[in-house]
Amino acid sequence: MREYPGSDFLADCPARLAIEIIADKWAMVVLFALSRHPCRHGELVDLIGGISRKVLTQTLRRLQGYGLVDRHAGDGKVVYVLTDLGRTLVKPIAVLTEWAHVHGGGVVEFQESQADC
Repeated sequence: MREYPGSDFLADCPARLAIEIIADKWAMVVLFALSRHPCRHGELVDLIGGISRKVLTQTLRRLQGYGLVDRHAGDGKVVYVLTDLGRTLVKPIAVLTEWAHVHGGGVVEFQESQADC
């Protein structure tokens, strides 16, 4: 297959999988929350804020399906923890978080300027 600029994002390329994972509204937030320590479901709801229990459950199941999160049950408790594969996303999440701190204000300013038109 001939390489073209952006060909990493064609249908059969792995980059599309990465975009699929991080494009989910809550996936990155859940992964970031679990990067600090394993958490119970209710702890994640409180820590994240603004996410319903149902959506959190769906997000955790999806992340488990990608092999990024493990669910451990024992002693009447269920905790969620990042897998080794899930931990490989901690640095990219930190980079995106830094970008948001540096440039988020610019995005908001632009949106507000467009709303005034």
